[in-house]
Amino acid sequence: MKKFLKITGIILGVILLLILCVAAWINWGGMPGYEVKPITANIKTDSLTLAKGQKVAENICAYCHRGEDGRLSGRLIMKPDSPFGEIWSGNLTKDPDHGLGRYSDGELLYLLRTGIKRDGHPALPFMIMNRMADEDLNALVAYLRSDAPSVEPVAVERTSKLGFLPKALFKLGAIKPVEYKGEPIIAPPPSDQVAYGRYISASLYFCAECHSASFETFDQWDPEKSPGYFGGGNVVEDLDLNPVFSANITPHPEYGIGNWTEEQFRLAVRNGINADGRALSFAMPKFALLSDEELSAIWAYLRTVPPLDNQVVREATAR
Repeated sequence: MKKFLKITGIILGVILLLILCVAAWINWGGMPGYEVKPITANIKTDSLTLAKGQKVAENICAYCHRGEDGRLSGRLIMKPDSPFGEIWSGNLTKDPDHGLGRYSDGELLYLLRTGIKRDGHPALPFMIMNRMADEDLNALVAYLRSDAPSVEPVAVERTSKLGFLPKALFKLGAIKPVEYKGEPIIAPPPSDQVAYGRYISASLYFCAECHSASFETFDQWDPEKSPGYFGGGNVVEDLDLNPVFSANITPHPEYGIGNWTEEQFRLAVRNGINADGRALSFAMPKFALLSDEELSAIWAYLRTVPPLDNQVVREATAR
């Protein structure tokens, strides 16, 4: 009996030692590196391209990256007690030492498509633009290289302190950067209203990521296969870093927006006012730059999404 207990103790001790070694490797070892393959860039700088790029930047970059200086110099986006740790968004200004001035156009395009930085390490966390049309992504890069005040160089670079969870997910292979397939991506024409609305809401902007069940289970290549697609309940944070649940915006008549009118939907997206006249949470950015054509397309597409019977309590915090 004593021999059995001794052997059992040795086995348990070895297992515990292995667990501690793996935990130490996850917590203190370096993050995995990936090969960087800069994309051949064809960046135009005409006024229409820059206007398109500004629109994309204001709609998807500014919320997380606009600092107190009014420029895209980065800000705190996750508190130290969050599962991901203390996270600062990156400096998107043209600063040559601390911002995107360090990147070539090809390196920047590769980062936006895959989430891999020029040094081969993953950008964490990051909203990857792998489905955005080439024209829109190139316009964004053109704007980030422009003389716009919001991207004027700011010499600041803050260090994020990743928590154990994201380190473990990446090092154990549960989360990986998105593969770059190298295939041309063309947006549907506005005349195909439903397809255009699908593109805007699920590929150009990040409506689908935030309004589906979870960032972790979101399908980066086929968003419509994501669990809880547009059914809400995902944990998002407002400007004060207070966590809230995203809304169900499927056409469910009780828990979604099935009883809304298109005009009420436009008011919510542009002005942050919901159907009963109340202000939406600051976790929902105001997309004031979207055109009537774009909003009508999104509305038309959302009417085709299967209604989900998912009641989201918006007033309660997620944690």
